Amino acid sequence: MRREGISLPRLDYEKTAEEIYSFVRRVVEEAHAAGVVVGLSGGVDSSLAATLCVNALGGDMVLGVLMPTDFTPREDVEDARELAARLGIRTEFVNIQGVCGRLFEDLGIDRSDPRQRMHMANIYARMRMVILYYYANLNHYLVVGSSDRSEALIGFFTKYGDGGADLFPSIHLYKTQVRELAKHLGVPEKIAYKPSSPQLYPGHKATDEIPLDYDRLDPVLVGLFDLRLQAGEVSRLAGVPIETVEEVLRRFNSSKHKRAFPPTVKGLP
Repeated sequence: MRREGISLPRLDYEKTAEEIYSFVRRVVEEAHAAGVVVGLSGGVDSSLAATLCVNALGGDMVLGVLMPTDFTPREDVEDARELAARLGIRTEFVNIQGVCGRLFEDLGIDRSDPRQRMHMANIYARMRMVILYYYANLNHYLVVGSSDRSEALIGFFTKYGDGGADLFPSIHLYKTQVRELAKHLGVPEKIAYKPSSPQLYPGHKATDEIPLDYDRLDPVLVGLFDLRLQAGEVSRLAGVPIETVEEVLRRFNSSKHKRAFPPTVKGLP
């Protein structure tokens, strides 16, 4: 894949998949866990995560949890159900609208106030984390995160929400690589290439919040963090305004706390 002179690392699909399978097995074994739980959204990231875990552990050790809201598109729920059936995994269904709505009321949140939109969005994400850990505790499972490298590098995830997990099988892969690997492993193309959407508020799309869509963002990230190029060179090679490249760097720097253990007075062994 190329974008105006910057190439993304070409994946050896089989090698990449085998590395991830070994990683998943090792983490589960070292934790003496009985399996894993994956939140299923109907999108490519969670669909790939579930597929990788089934291939690594077998369907009987993977639980999928669907956690829609009242504004989650029906198509996403149907895609998640179909994927779970294709993989042969057990599922749980929890509509989180009610519990989140009651929390909004208890906190005195005015849902019509646009300034509260992201506050509520983060609550939805963190409620999903709470539910995943409930099922993990119930079954002695580990929680699988589905974040990718594109989103992790710019902090496009909720701290202690979708950023809360016990293992991240595909966080080393850029979004465009995630889509390719998902397709290679049999995830339906309608899911693999579905426009990304966290669905944390009605009509929510990833492009509402990220500086560029992924096909343009990923080459910028490769240039900055893999090739270690200066912002101006990345701008020239990727055909992206320098202001946008600098915004990507700003997001990387301002979100470092989301990718690190919280600061402590003294380090832990």
